[in-house]
Amino acid sequence: MLLLHFFKVFGFLLGGIAVSATCNGLLLRFSESLGIRNKNDVIIRWSNQSKPSLGGVSFYVVFVFSAIAFSIIFYNENIFHNKQYVGLFMAGAIAFLMGLADDAYNTRPYAKLLVQILCGFILVLTDTTIDVIHDVWLDGGLTVIWVVTIMNSLNMLDNMDGIAGTTVFFILLTCLIGGWVVFDFNTSIWSLSLIAVLGAIIGFLYFNIHPSRLFMGDAGSQFIALFVAFVAIKFLWNVSAVSESNAWASVILVLIAFTPAAADTLTVVINRLKKGKSPMVGGKDHTTHHLVYSGLNDRQVWYVFSTIGCISFVLAVAIIYLIKLNVIVPILFFLLYFIVVFILLYRNTIKFPQKK
Repeated sequence: MLLLHFFKVFGFLLGGIAVSATCNGLLLRFSESLGIRNKNDVIIRWSNQSKPSLGGVSFYVVFVFSAIAFSIIFYNENIFHNKQYVGLFMAGAIAFLMGLADDAYNTRPYAKLLVQILCGFILVLTDTTIDVIHDVWLDGGLTVIWVVTIMNSLNMLDNMDGIAGTTVFFILLTCLIGGWVVFDFNTSIWSLSLIAVLGAIIGFLYFNIHPSRLFMGDAGSQFIALFVAFVAIKFLWNVSAVSESNAWASVILVLIAFTPAAADTLTVVINRLKKGKSPMVGGKDHTTHHLVYSGLNDRQVWYVFSTIGCISFVLAVAIIYLIKLNVIVPILFFLLYFIVVFILLYRNTIKFPQKK
């Protein structure tokens, strides 16, 4: 039985990689102009080259294919009778379509925000909520804020080759392993969907790591961010509730798992507010950009963020083990990791400012 589970896991992983690589390869081959936007925009785009911005379409395609494959293999289990999965499917479709529209037409920021809020409400109404305050209204509000925050944070992090995809890969890997730690090894719809999407990211990164041949685009970043927000609620935020431990342990767990994205977003928000600028306006002032200003090349910046993501993954899994064992106090010391990473990245933005 265990061997059969492993075959299913590797089948969904390889299937995700294959579908993603094929989808991205076809997009790259047949879309010389499809998805290319901001062709002459050198203010926000780090790369001055025009490239297709629909690489992230493969994420949604693999997600849908994984649902079809699961329904065929586990034909006795109707996933659309699962209220939470229906919520994820609906919100994911809306996020993808909104991102696709933004890639094509550059939608207004407030329109995007309203759609993001709608996605958060859909998750809440389908029983996917953060359970740390233990109050229906407060936890529901926190869930909507979380969804909006992650959809914007990961969209902002998609500013240089391979950075957003690699960061998401380690976060989802943390959720997968964390789910197996808390709920034991399984091949549920959640685990297999996670594995398939992880495969999709691997297939995408083949084309996106510097020098990239295509970008993720908003269609990809909005859907994958919604997916990340959802699985993080199930396997990170609510670990303490499932294990009947202190809720603040889950807060630290989430912060550690999301260190690359959290440190970058916090740095950008602080620096822009100091200059009297809106945090929602794009620019080449992210931590990734300032690492280049310090003398690193694009590939080396990817190495730096890959290292941070890998360490975050290891530490986050360790925290999950501690929560399961109800050993809570040592988790406080893990905060030092986030603080050190944030200070180093933030200090670098001050020491090496953007060149005029």
